[in-house]
Amino acid sequence: MANKVQTDRRDFIKYSSLGVLGLVLGGGMVFTPYALQAENRLRPPGAVAEKDFLALCIKCGQCLQVCPYHSIKLADIDKGYGVGTPYIDAHERGCFACNAVPCVLACPSGALDHSCEKAEDIHMGIAVLEFKDTCLAVSNTPVPHGYDKRLKDFTASVRNVTELELQLVERMSGYEGKECTLCADVCPIPNPITAISMVRDSGGGSRPEIYDGCIGCGACEEICPTKTPSIVVKPRVTYEQYYENQV
Repeated sequence: MANKVQTDRRDFIKYSSLGVLGLVLGGGMVFTPYALQAENRLRPPGAVAEKDFLALCIKCGQCLQVCPYHSIKLADIDKGYGVGTPYIDAHERGCFACNAVPCVLACPSGALDHSCEKAEDIHMGIAVLEFKDTCLAVSNTPVPHGYDKRLKDFTASVRNVTELELQLVERMSGYEGKECTLCADVCPIPNPITAISMVRDSGGGSRPEIYDGCIGCGACEEICPTKTPSIVVKPRVTYEQYYENQV
């Protein structure tokens, strides 16, 4: 009787383990789309290739701690396999290409490549005028009152707001009633004309034109005053990959 109990117990453990393994493998198949979603996140400056990034990142949050603009967030559990990894939601707060790129310096694992030492070394993605029909500059619509509400609200929500954030709010104020050039004016790289400029559009207004100096920081997406930003960043896409395919 004792031997039968032991045998039954072993069989229970064996088949229960196989069942759990099956659920795990099945769950992997079910949640695979979330893994792919992680690949489309805007990563901090210096991020290596996504597969390597996910392998190297130790989810320490050091990059988040040193970011003076509070641009970096950590992925929550609803984000799939990338939980705990740093990313940037440019609709909420873009990257502002800080001097010396402190987030890279803080990374201890190599997930953010330390060869990224200045703004021009950053390659996060590429800006795209995704919704031309809603762009205020294209339609020659003056910048409305309250255009900077999202910028101000985010800054006000930060517990330990920095001087750089306050300077950003001040620099991007005073555009009400003017022709919209916000996306070009907010560009943080040292020579912004290599990344974006306003050019005349065939419809009579202007439009932002993106050049190969764009680093995909997302500052333009953050400041865009339309309800759904007209200009957005495509993560991990190069200028050549996107714009040469448009020809």
